[in-house]
Amino acid sequence: MSEKTIRPVSWGENGTVRILDQTRLPLETVYKECAQVGDVWEAIKSLRVRGAPAIGVAAAFGIALVANRSNAQSTDALLGELDRAADYLASSRPTAVNLFWALDRMRARAAELAQKPIEEMKRGLTEEAQAILDEDDQLCRAIGEHGAALIQSGEAVLTHCNAGGLATSGYGTALAVMFTAHSQGKRLEVYANETRPLLQGSRLTTWELMRANIPVTLICDSMAAHLMQSGKVQRVVTGADRIAANGDAANKIGTYGLAVLAKAHDIPFHVAAPTTTIDLSTPTGGDIPIEERAAEEVTEGFGRRTAPPGVQVYSPAFDVTPAELIASIITEKGEHKAPYGPALKEAVQS
Repeated sequence: MSEKTIRPVSWGENGTVRILDQTRLPLETVYKECAQVGDVWEAIKSLRVRGAPAIGVAAAFGIALVANRSNAQSTDALLGELDRAADYLASSRPTAVNLFWALDRMRARAAELAQKPIEEMKRGLTEEAQAILDEDDQLCRAIGEHGAALIQSGEAVLTHCNAGGLATSGYGTALAVMFTAHSQGKRLEVYANETRPLLQGSRLTTWELMRANIPVTLICDSMAAHLMQSGKVQRVVTGADRIAANGDAANKIGTYGLAVLAKAHDIPFHVAAPTTTIDLSTPTGGDIPIEERAAEEVTEGFGRRTAPPGVQVYSPAFDVTPAELIASIITEKGEHKAPYGPALKEAVQS
């Protein structure tokens, strides 16, 4: 691993869940040691850890934490604790499917270990959470390889929100494409939308790209259309928090607008995500639950009020990009094109 590799979530040496507090970046690098499942829930809810794959890893370690801290004297009692903890963690955020995928995997592993001694169950669940992290790292690196093949040297790429190492196990999805292209010696420039209202692009994406010595230019979200009209961008690559069976993709609010703009300017729009983000049980994007965030994130961003007291606020955290606006979906299995229904089903099941 590179000395610059980010680990947003890891298993602490003292048996805690160690989370890089992303609400403090880019000016402070602070780690939060989560000693209770409630600490993990709060870290996910408050966006101390964010990004679909990273949320899944955090939830998996949250289950391992409950197991290791449990005083249960029987496997049935321990299974009950784990089940309640999984339900609790599942309530933290509704849109990112990796959260539910990771919790289901940990539940299944707990059931497999139910005939083992309790201490062996605890070790097995900790190992399973670590395996989820390690596997995600491999998936992200494969996404980077497949996506980098699309990047032509000299291109400028626009991205939205943060789909880098901070959003995953440490390497990223959309940004993995750029990291890999850069490591291959391709010349590229990245434009990063600031991503209102919490500025993940400004605070996190630019920070990651600068650490990797990739040229990056920060723009306000409202500047993207002008950028495309001026011919300054040749490609758009974003991540996703859930991809429906038909290829509709939910991602940070503002992504749909970028896809519409890209279509209008004949610029390819790509989504990069692991197959764990594909939800075949969700038929279309209209079936994806969209999280709504607190009004204060819009009216009092970072502690300063910028709107009149009492103003009505609508603050969805995500929007859905229809499949017909997506040029291709890049997973660890390769590049997938429409019709997405059969392509994504094959990717998940192969």
